[in-house]
Amino acid sequence: MKALRYLILLPLPALAAPAAPSFPCSQAASSAAKQVCNTPALAALDRQLARVYDKALRKAGKPLQATLKAEQRGWVKGRDDCWKAGDLAACVHDSYTLRIAELQARYQLLPPQASARYQCGAQAANDMQVRFYATQPATLIAERGDRSELMYQQAAASGTRYAGRNSWLWEHQGEATVVWEWQGAEEVCRVQP
Repeated sequence: MKALRYLILLPLPALAAPAAPSFPCSQAASSAAKQVCNTPALAALDRQLARVYDKALRKAGKPLQATLKAEQRGWVKGRDDCWKAGDLAACVHDSYTLRIAELQARYQLLPPQASARYQCGAQAANDMQVRFYATQPATLIAERGDRSELMYQQAAASGTRYAGRNSWLWEHQGEATVVWEWQGAEEVCRVQP
């Protein structure tokens, strides 16, 4: 009698499917959202943003939660406008990294790496308090009077340069050259002990 051969089927380990973003890809309507669904690195950034956003929402408390939710909806619309960019994936990536850094700094989800007070002119009202954060990219929040500006670190030939929506700060050897308003005049501010 011939020996019967049995084929034993063992379950094979499942191939790891790429992790999905924090939103259902079946509802991805924009080219940016579809790019996130199709790119594992962007999906990972989306999950990271979801975690950071949840922490910011909890830290914001009831009075600021509605504002934060509205800002997040605005951010999604801005991310979705990446279809206009020459490089969709790069635009979406930058959009996520800047938003994560913004939330981490604005809601102090990371402790400040350093802080400094700058004297800008003779009047104390012009002094500026700055907190630096080790976000990716590095950020700072400058406060002056009743205004607060978030700025992101930029490439600079020397010193450290940060730029925000309406202002910029270039720090070099204990001095900071600051433009506080869009098309405002440059000021030289000195760090105080």
